[in-house]
Amino acid sequence: VQLQASGGGLVQAGGSLRLSCAASGSIFSIVVMGWYRQAPGKQRELVAVATSGGSTNYADSVKGRFTISRDNAKNTVYLQMTSLEPEDTAIYYCKANVVLPSQYEYQYWGQGTLVTVSS
Repeated sequence: VQLQASGGGLVQAGGSLRLSCAASGSIFSIVVMGWYRQAPGKQRELVAVATSGGSTNYADSVKGRFTISRDNAKNTVYLQMTSLEPEDTAIYYCKANVVLPSQYEYQYWGQGTLVTVSS
């Protein structure tokens, strides 16, 4: 299973970006897909997650500004980011809890995509 993230870049404060992450490989189902981020000198933190049933959870710092969504048919998760702030600058990683055809569940991480917000 591979996760391919895309959509990062440089944006001015107040701007928007949309991240995408597509899972591919031998997948039976994906229980949870989400986004995490790691800023320089800081620990990786949860940004937002979404279950296959449609439940979502957000970090307090992004509530009202970021929206996570999934296309279950495409095994893809999106993160729409608006009103971006310099504090949102980080490498964004997608993560998926994948159930394989064997029915075992594993966690997979994407390669990360850099988001830089200039002031």
